[in-house]
Amino acid sequence: MKKYVWIVLGIVLGIYLLTGIYQVGPSEVALLKTFGRFSSVVPSGIHYHLPYPFQSYVTVDVTTVRKIEIGFRSVQMGDRISYEPVPEESVMITGDNNLVSVEAVVQYRVKDPVAYAFNITEADSIVRFTTESVLREKVAMRSIDDVLTTGRDEIGFETAQMLQEILDSYNCGVKVENVYLQEVVPPEPVVDAFDDVNNARQDKERLINEARKYANDVIPKAQGQAQEILRQAEAYAQEVYLKALGEAKRFEEILEEYTKAPEITRKRMLLDALQSILEKAGNKVIFVGSRETLNVLNISDLLKEMGK
Repeated sequence: MKKYVWIVLGIVLGIYLLTGIYQVGPSEVALLKTFGRFSSVVPSGIHYHLPYPFQSYVTVDVTTVRKIEIGFRSVQMGDRISYEPVPEESVMITGDNNLVSVEAVVQYRVKDPVAYAFNITEADSIVRFTTESVLREKVAMRSIDDVLTTGRDEIGFETAQMLQEILDSYNCGVKVENVYLQEVVPPEPVVDAFDDVNNARQDKERLINEARKYANDVIPKAQGQAQEILRQAEAYAQEVYLKALGEAKRFEEILEEYTKAPEITRKRMLLDALQSILEKAGNKVIFVGSRETLNVLNISDLLKEMGK
């Protein structure tokens, strides 16, 4: 009887000692605890530790990239994956007081298994809430146009940087791999109003472009006409100036001749004037008037008048 007792005790002791055998997966490390306190990091493979209550261990996956969804949830439907929106997470307000629906994905992995296992609990929730908070701050710093177009990648990059700084301050042992915005659209209730605003904005841009095109067509023509008028005015001014200059010079010459021989010059001027009048009046003329005044009468004009 006593022999069987020892055999049973041996079997129980053997089973107890076998409970210390454990396996660590290829992507994992084990954190060995002795009397409840962390003692060492054990790599992947088959290992042995002293059975409970002397030693225990926890495993942490340090290579798998984990994913957190913000604003939506993936739902497995058989072989298909569908997405359910989470408006309380996705709807955010922009810097110009517009609403926008932002769906984002955060990828992270464990960089410090000791900190990850012993400093925090529910790491996914910490990453999710911290990401949502940072994302709302970044969206609130930009206009809706910026968020919907060119600012998407910048928001993701800036969010990842700030998220990493905050998680490091928490000593979470988490490395943020990436934050990218999956879908950024206006919220469903305001889609129609947003489309109206977009259409109005496109009409505005179109009209501005048409006005610029018209201005680009008209302004050069007007400038060309102005230059042409200016050149004509300058040519006319030059002509008038030269004509006046010639008249002044001619007057000076006549004055000089008149100073030398006043009577001869006066008669010559009268004869020149008379010749000019006769050339204009034709051959049939008579002279009437006193000595002081001399009128020229065109007979041709008189005959025409009498013929009426």
